[in-house]
Amino acid sequence: MTDTLLPNGTEDSGGDGKHFRKGCNPLAQTGRSKLQNTRASLNQQIIKQMRMRAGAENLLKATNNNKVKEMVLLELSYVNANLQLLMGQLEGLNSSVDVYQSTQETTNIPLIALGLKETKEVDFSAPFKDFIMEHYNEDGRTFEEEIADLMDLRQASRTPSRNEAGVELLAKYYSHLPLIENRFFSPTHQTGIFFTWYDSFTGVPVCQQNLTLEKASVVFNMAALYSQIGTRSDRQTIVGLGEAISSFQKAAGMLSHLKETFTHTPSYDMSPAMVGMLIRLMIAQAQECIFEKIALPGILNKFNSLIKMAQEAVKVSEIYDQVHQSMIQMPIKDNVPSFWSVMSLVKTNHYGAIAHHFLASALLDHELGPNDDEDQQEKALSQVYDQLPEGCSPLDILKNKDERERIGKAHFRRAISSHEEALRNYGLCQHLDKLKVLQEILEASHRRSLNKYSDYENEEEFPDYFEAPDII
Repeated sequence: MTDTLLPNGTEDSGGDGKHFRKGCNPLAQTGRSKLQNTRASLNQQIIKQMRMRAGAENLLKATNNNKVKEMVLLELSYVNANLQLLMGQLEGLNSSVDVYQSTQETTNIPLIALGLKETKEVDFSAPFKDFIMEHYNEDGRTFEEEIADLMDLRQASRTPSRNEAGVELLAKYYSHLPLIENRFFSPTHQTGIFFTWYDSFTGVPVCQQNLTLEKASVVFNMAALYSQIGTRSDRQTIVGLGEAISSFQKAAGMLSHLKETFTHTPSYDMSPAMVGMLIRLMIAQAQECIFEKIALPGILNKFNSLIKMAQEAVKVSEIYDQVHQSMIQMPIKDNVPSFWSVMSLVKTNHYGAIAHHFLASALLDHELGPNDDEDQQEKALSQVYDQLPEGCSPLDILKNKDERERIGKAHFRRAISSHEEALRNYGLCQHLDKLKVLQEILEASHRRSLNKYSDYENEEEFPDYFEAPDII
């Protein structure tokens, strides 16, 4: 029972091995716990307003009195306005990515973490005791301690710590669920136990008597916890970036398992379309950390190194573009925080701009010299472009100084344009203005491309409107 729970998230290695980790203290005033407590409070307010709306709508259908109808319509307008306000507050919570970031002072672009799904407490005690008596002809009171242990485990799993121990806690509870299902949840008998979980994006409650919703929600929370571990990692170190990459890949893996195993969950945040988008988001963030890991030791100012970094950056940009495209599709668009959509668009533009900056630097700063490997550079450049202007080949670009300069400057102009688009989208989102570190990174990148372009720009030249080719 509760005596078997040890403090400070530790686990007893001795004794009979029945001890398991506690969850985080729900009263702890950490940024994440405050966020979860506020989300739980909002969920309760949303369900109250939804009940009021349902009652008003039923009364509207039932009455023929015009005066009553007018009063009900007025009440409905108030309820709908309150619901809209509460949904807006919930979106604001889902946009609070700063509390999930690394505690180290960093200059990294913030990452998105999934919030844990909230659930109501469940009392297994009386239904399980009755079931044991009816189906197994044993006194249910003899199993009070085991039932209490199960309830303690579920309660602890509502507030898992943000580390591998928290994931293990959720996994341990999840491993109990098939056993419980086989013994107590007969298809022909209802236990009277209701499991209520709240949609992590809308706060709308979903309630079921079977364990499908319970199992799916625990898997979702394991993915969410991995995403939080990933965002918390110290991305100023190779080890921290490795942890972040692994965590986001594991989050994507858990979400893939959710999508494949639980295909008909009634909660929209676990629908195939929504989970598919979340998988892409986790993969994009893993790819972003891979780019950071390659760049962390420093980027060699050499032709092949710059070409490689251009391709790595455009890979991140392409994946975030896929994420953004999935986020703006209906009905995902109505359920995902607009902040997430704008953030994915900002990163699409930002990393695309970085790719064009690197490629421009490779072309303009590194003319093909007599000691350079011509075949190697030609191969590298040919892999960057899917399509070049008619009559132009990679070797022509490498050997012709004017052509190198023309295409290099075109890449700088495209980099500057993409940086400006990233800054414009940043300014349009009401929640992004809280992330000053992101603004500083975008502005610094923009200045770097502007300054580099100005080194090669000649005011006396006739303006060249040639557009740089796409990078692959």
